[in-house]
Amino acid sequence: MRRSSRTRRSTGSSTPDGPRTSVIPFASVTRIACVAGEAGCSSSTVKAHAEIMKIPSSTPSITASRHRTATETDVLEVISYVGRPGSIIVLAALLAVVETVRTRSRWVVPFLFLVVAGNGILTTTIKELADRVRPALNPVAATLGPSFPSGHSSWSAAFFAAAALLLARGRGRRGRIVLAGLAVGIAVTIAATRVLLDVHWLSDVVAGLALGWAWFAACAIAFGGRLLRFGAEAEALGARDGAAGGYDAGTSSAGEPQRVS
Repeated sequence: MRRSSRTRRSTGSSTPDGPRTSVIPFASVTRIACVAGEAGCSSSTVKAHAEIMKIPSSTPSITASRHRTATETDVLEVISYVGRPGSIIVLAALLAVVETVRTRSRWVVPFLFLVVAGNGILTTTIKELADRVRPALNPVAATLGPSFPSGHSSWSAAFFAAAALLLARGRGRRGRIVLAGLAVGIAVTIAATRVLLDVHWLSDVVAGLALGWAWFAACAIAFGGRLLRFGAEAEALGARDGAAGGYDAGTSSAGEPQRVS
């Protein structure tokens, strides 16, 4: 009897209020279920945060592409088409003919050729060296080659800046400012379409614009700016130095100019 009573106490099989055997396991199961549920929620939260961290910096572009209509996409593609290398080459050829006829300058063609061709060589070389992967949001991007820098951006920046310089020759200050503003606005607009179409990262188009403008500046300096003659800047500096040297040589001790025989 003592053994039976001791066994009943240890197992809790009977109490004055009724059996307790099912109460303790049920409470334990309930607590375990709650803990498991909390762990599951925490795990889901962690996974959600992990997925958020995987989203690239172009998330706004994802939203824009989802809410963009077909008409808006067509407009962006038309604007972007202006900046493609083939379009820039055609525009450069037309501009060369017009400006050569207008100004009768033999330096228009060499200047435009150096700006356009040189920019193309630089852009292609850097693309091959960087070999950056394009965004995966647009399936077309995978067929366009390396991403950095944006070719549309660099070609547009270089050509339209050169066009503004040529067209500004013989015009007043206001006309030159307007042409420069248009050149910058067109290049930036074309660059923006490349990001909105999900075929370039933002840093690609920024680098492309910087490259195009830098190369144009180098070419413009080599051709003497609006003088548009290769080596004109060096000639101007040489002429100024020669004039200063001649004046010094032909000056008397009293500071008066003397005739140099």
